[in-house]
Amino acid sequence: MDEWMRLIQEVGFPIFVSFYLMHRVESKLVAIHDALITMKVS
Repeated sequence: MDEWMRLIQEVGFPIFVSFYLMHRVESKLVAIHDALITMKVS
């Protein structure tokens, strides 16, 4: 059981941080895409 907890601490936290950062970047990319589409139409 102790080995599983150590594995989750070592691997789980970086995975969580990576998914969080990818989510943040995705929302910014969508905003940039929308702005570019708006500029193209204008």
